[in-house]
Amino acid sequence: MQTDELFDAIRSRNASRVKEILENEPALAAAKDQRGSTALLLATYYGFEDVAAEILKFEQDVDTQDASGNTALMGVAFKGYPQIAELLIKNGASVNAQNFNGGTALIFATTFNQQEIVQLLLDNGADVSIKDSRGQNAIDHARMQGLQHLVELME
Repeated sequence: MQTDELFDAIRSRNASRVKEILENEPALAAAKDQRGSTALLLATYYGFEDVAAEILKFEQDVDTQDASGNTALMGVAFKGYPQIAELLIKNGASVNAQNFNGGTALIFATTFNQQEIVQLLLDNGADVSIKDSRGQNAIDHARMQGLQHLVELME
């Protein structure tokens, strides 16, 4: 029941309720919903920086993966939330983690033309040479989409 309450509080962007629930039961920070998302993954996916910041006080693994192997940083990289990406990186998120298809936050940010996040990832050590399961790296994805500005940024 508490798990449902936590995820409902996240969806309604109720940071104070999230904090209250996690203070009473900190282990819930690692609980997953039916889609394999943790509280952190859900909060970041919705772009709720304030809620994510509260969860990060309790979450031990910022790189927890959902059912597809995606991390919170990967989600914000394609959604375009640079402030949350920075928050996650400051809290230890791996910029080079790969999902089950080999995708990385840099590949997602490139694919969705999120230049600010591409720069942030590069500034924090993202490896442009990592290839996904199709054998393509972030530069390849930028070239395929004609995003020359991102190609130049990564070369």
